[in-house]
Amino acid sequence: MAVIGKRLNPIWQARLRRFRSNKLGRVALWLFGLLFVLCMGANFVANDKPLLVSHNGHWYFPVLKAYPETEFGGIFETEANYKDPAVIALINESGYMLMPPIAFADQTPSVDIDLPYPAPPNASNWLGTDDTGRDVLARILYGMRISLLFGIALTLAGSLIGIIIGAIQGYYGGWIDLIGQRLMEVWAGLPQLFMIIILVSLFSPSVWVLFALMLLFGWMGLVGLVRAEFLRARNFDYVRAARNLGVSDASIMVRHILPNALASSLSQLPFILTANITALTALDFLGYGLPPGSPSLGELMNQGRNNLDAPWLALSAFFSLTLVLSLLIFIGEALRDAFDPRR
Repeated sequence: MAVIGKRLNPIWQARLRRFRSNKLGRVALWLFGLLFVLCMGANFVANDKPLLVSHNGHWYFPVLKAYPETEFGGIFETEANYKDPAVIALINESGYMLMPPIAFADQTPSVDIDLPYPAPPNASNWLGTDDTGRDVLARILYGMRISLLFGIALTLAGSLIGIIIGAIQGYYGGWIDLIGQRLMEVWAGLPQLFMIIILVSLFSPSVWVLFALMLLFGWMGLVGLVRAEFLRARNFDYVRAARNLGVSDASIMVRHILPNALASSLSQLPFILTANITALTALDFLGYGLPPGSPSLGELMNQGRNNLDAPWLALSAFFSLTLVLSLLIFIGEALRDAFDPRR
């Protein structure tokens, strides 16, 4: 096991030390962590609702809970519109409100500027607006959150399936391995992106349908690596001893071989995540990804293609995607060096 009591065993200590010695990978991990936290808290960074409202001695948190306009002295019982000058005046009469750094959500149109859409960067919209007046920076934050969550979930689910299939093929070998390899060769030979596009077009736009279809083709990344580890380890002396002592195959696979196979598999996860985020962006760009209206880097790039006179749309999405993918690649390279068995 990786952990003995409260201390890492020497092998994992050496791997952690090698990772820390890679300055570029360490910095990339910190930057990616900050970016991940920023995107997960996008509601508190970019929102058209205040973080805090103080009114008549009471505290309100509109970013977490919806309040009717009547709560602040208005006449409508619907949720207050905090961009409405009348609501702002009511709140300021006997209190104040604290807005997020970016006073726009992903779907909030910018109506405060006297510019045609898409509007260039300005004091209200730091990266400009898209072709419907929505703030580009807010759309990027929300879009990156969806991309990261979708990509991480797809990576974990696909890796789990790949590890199970690779472990079964490698441990049992023989006809199971032979048939599995032939089926994988056929499946891997299919044009995956085109198959996903064809299948997505048969269903109504849905995040879950898209996830299932991408998972259908995205589980093969770790099969070969895990299979090789199990083929190598199944004839080790400690595995034979456990088998002779009557330990079940499932217990041998999970407790004795899998920890060693996972060590080399972990270094591949950032690269798999990179591929999944890129595939989602490509599908969104082509119009076969997330449901229409969803914040997405691919959708923003598509707007840039349709509005060549507004270069900030494509450039904002391009540099955002480049930043995320570059950080993941640097982290993956550092992990691959840290888990290199030759070191």
